[in-house]
Amino acid sequence: MNEPAHNASPEELARFGKLASRWWDPDGESRPLHDLNPARLAWIAERTMLRDARVADIGCGGGILSESLARAGARVTAIDLAPELIDVARLHRFESKVEVDYRQCSSRELAEAEPSAFDAVCCMELIEHVPDPAALVSDLAALLKPGGRLFLSTLNRTPAAFALAIVGAEYVARLLPRGTHHYEQFLRPSELAVLLRAVGLELEELSGLAYNPLTRKAHVIARVDVNYLVCARKPA
Repeated sequence: MNEPAHNASPEELARFGKLASRWWDPDGESRPLHDLNPARLAWIAERTMLRDARVADIGCGGGILSESLARAGARVTAIDLAPELIDVARLHRFESKVEVDYRQCSSRELAEAEPSAFDAVCCMELIEHVPDPAALVSDLAALLKPGGRLFLSTLNRTPAAFALAIVGAEYVARLLPRGTHHYEQFLRPSELAVLLRAVGLELEELSGLAYNPLTRKAHVIARVDVNYLVCARKPA
């Protein structure tokens, strides 16, 4: 799991692995993921046909988005490198009766096993946690069929994001465990756009995602100074 070929930090995998047993608790440490999920799913579903589509969920965690994509009719392959999270995802699959193909593997391993196999690829809140963002984007592009779309979310490297995602979420509201995010790993949209172009993907859309922890509602907005969503297309 911690071989150099894997684009992952052992410390990050251990940190998220510790949350596995409470991943599906909507009031636990993964509460923001549960609250953000409906807005993310709706944004994806408005931009690609999910029914009968092959969709990859990269860095799936315990499967919150994976199950939602499958409920929308997609044939989902979901991967993560943390064994504890894949175990929890598979267990929850038996409770929910939602079929998802969960695999403990890296994005590179999946791209080598199934190149150009997916109509859509989702990668939510992962790129800011990996040592080599460019390598991850390359893997995501390799997974897409010509004409397929990549859906990615991450955090902008701005003072507003630092204030809300780190100070506010981790230290004040305690919505996330301390140390979840590292400001220097946040990506500006312009930086991500460069990575996308380098692997031949066309940036189609950029949207912001606002979250109110009091109402526990998230909605898509125009501003991208904190959390943002990206839709990119692989040319046919």
